[in-house]
Parts: sequence; C-alpha cells; structure tokens
Amino acid sequence: MKERERKMRKPQGKVAIVTGASKGIGASIATHLAAEGAAVVVNYATSKAGADRVVSAMATRGGKAIAVQANVAHTAEIERLFAATEHVVGRLDMLVNNAAIIEFRPREGITEEHVYTPCNVHLLGPIFATQHAVQHCGSEGGSIINMRAAASRGPQPGGAVSSASTGALESLTRACANERGPHKIRVKAMRPGLVETEGVRAAGVMESPERTYSTSRAPCGRIGQPSDIAMVAVFLASSDSGWITGETLRVQGGVR
Repeated sequence: MKERERKMRKPQGKVAIVTGASKGIGASIATHLAAEGAAVVVNYATSKAGADRVVSAMATRGGKAIAVQANVAHTAEIERLFAATEHVVGRLDMLVNNAAIIEFRPREGITEEHVYTPCNVHLLGPIFATQHAVQHCGSEGGSIINMRAAASRGPQPGGAVSSASTGALESLTRACANERGPHKIRVKAMRPGLVETEGVRAAGVMESPERTYSTSRAPCGRIGQPSDIAMVAVFLASSDSGWITGETLRVQGGVR
C-alpha cells in the first residue's frame, strides 16, 4: 500500500469523544488520537483542571481538542455531552467509552448504592453514549470502543461489583456490533492489563504484591503504560481495523 493511501486510513480529519479523559488511559488515548489528526472532545466528570491540561498539551502540539464536563452515569449529562460536540464540531466519527469507577469492598459491605454507582458508569454510560453516537455518525459509519476496566481482569477480592459491571461490557459490545454493523458502525472492546496510571500509583499498587505478581507473569517483563493502550485504541478507532467488530482485544502484555 502506498504511504499516501496508508495515511488516509488514519483518524486525520475525524472527530472523537473520549469519556473519562482527564487523566490516565483516557488522556493518553485522547492525546494519541489528536496526534493522528483527529479533533477530540475530552470528557471529564469532576477534574476540569486535568481535562484543561490535556487539551492544552494537545494544542501545544498542534492538535484540536475541547474539554466538556459530563458525568456519564446520568443520561441528561450524556445528552449534553453530545449536544456540545454537535454544536462545536458538527459531527462524530469515534467514541471511546473509557470512564470508569473502581472501588474494592468486601461482600458484606456491599450496599445498593455501591452496586448502582459502578453499574451506571460502566453500563448505563456506554449504552446511552452509544445510542447518541450512532445518531451523530454520518453515512460513512464510525467506530466505538468500550474500555473494560482493569478490575475485571479476574476475581480480585472486594472487586465483585466492579468486575461484574465492567465484564458485562463484552456482551454489550457483541450485541451493539450486530445491531450497528449494517450501518457501518464497528463496536469493539479492549481489556487492558495492569497499567501504571495516576490512580494506580495513588492506590499504592506500584508497591504492592499485585504489581510484582503481574510483572512476574508478563512475558514482556513489565506492567503497561497508558501509551501501550492508547496506540492500540487508535488502531481500533481507525479504518485500519475495518474488519474488526464485536471483539474484545486483550492488551495485557501477554498475561493470561
């Protein structure tokens, strides 16, 4: 394939929304998409300063981005997110459902609120964000990526609710791929392994047995970095992955 044709398959000139993009994996995905020429809507729930830093860093490198506040656990705010995108950039080609909330709690401490909160973020959010996204994608179709949070890697103690709510994203991904395929909209999911993010560092995981265990099991000999995930997300968002839909891709450094 000629280099010129190859470049045309990248996200150049496309518009993407990345939820939960004020830091960590979401920020890296947004930054990498912008570096490939996409205009990016950096969504955040509470960290305006973080989102502004991400947008500013993109602008410094010549990227196009705006920050839009919306808590994707609430349908009215999801609607506002897409309305703002339509108002500013007028179209949508890619959606990355990355927002997540991870809380570990022993089974006897689980309450209704503890169940509803992650389910609203991990399921209600992607369901209704996808609903809006398909309405805004044009005749050329689009790409939707559901990020399965790291807590769903396995049955970690205290992570039952987070594991269940994020694990359901795989079923949602397959169903949406079947429904939207005829409309040229591809839907897929990613399962990152342990990745060094601000949240992971703040939780003390970098000095924990989990980090040692993950590193020892990884053929690559290390845990992931946000850019490891972001570069794969850019591929899945672009038309280079045009025959991939309904799949969940493990990006875990070879850990099984």
